[in-house]
Amino acid sequence: MTRPAITQAMIDAYDEYTHLTLDRRGFMEKLTRLAGSGAAAAAIVPLLTTNQARAAIVADDDKRLKAEDITYPGGAGEMKGYLVRPADATGKLPTVIIIHENRGLNPHIRDVARRVALEGFVALAPDYLSPLGGTPADEEKAREMFGQLDAAQTVANGVATVAFLKGHESGNGKVGAMGFCWGGGTVNALAVNAPDLAAGVAYYGSQPKDEADIAKIKAALMLHYAGKDDRINAGIDAYKAALEKAGKEFQLFVYDGAQHAFNNDTSEARYDKAAAELAWGRTVNFFKEKLA
Repeated sequence: MTRPAITQAMIDAYDEYTHLTLDRRGFMEKLTRLAGSGAAAAAIVPLLTTNQARAAIVADDDKRLKAEDITYPGGAGEMKGYLVRPADATGKLPTVIIIHENRGLNPHIRDVARRVALEGFVALAPDYLSPLGGTPADEEKAREMFGQLDAAQTVANGVATVAFLKGHESGNGKVGAMGFCWGGGTVNALAVNAPDLAAGVAYYGSQPKDEADIAKIKAALMLHYAGKDDRINAGIDAYKAALEKAGKEFQLFVYDGAQHAFNNDTSEARYDKAAAELAWGRTVNFFKEKLA
């Protein structure tokens, strides 16, 4: 069967649906117009959305790792999370927080946490939907729940997660954070609010707007952006200028031709293997340097 043609307008419509104001009915109507028929639109949807059956690059029972679901103190209440570390580690390891997209702590993010742990880190993927009961299996329901989160509570839970990892018995006391999409924006916010964060890596995340907030950042930053991501990229220049003005340590990369969410290998239409692998290598080396 021939793979349906995916246009930029279709990807933009999906981005509008997942991040802005377009509801599912409006998205399907727009996609049907772009695709030419309802049947064509139905064939395209699975290529735009995520397929969690393809999530596991590292098996959840990989013997090289010790993985467990945990709870720990949040800013006000209990946080759920997925903690992974190398099974044969003998000394203290650097620690990394992995912050999910606006689908919550799903199988893909759990897999990313396992990948990070295999690089020699203690990895914790917090569930930022914990105040609402945790991430549901239905990703559409999870997306809707993000609008119910309290912004101040989200920041407090991130700061509490840094504190938890900073004091973890398996950690060396140095904490980094990486996040994707919603999680990328959350990493930027965490850098503003958590002075104990040593390093932050934001993948296509929204930027802090207030120069006074940006001046508070202590962490070294690595910022990954997709070339074809006008919505997020609109904030790059101002963020870069503010970071430079404040004398902050940062690296910024734009991956030409890549789409928003290019690291997510469960989304066939948007995943960009070359960009993802280049960004991943840069990220791992950055953490190894800053968290040693």
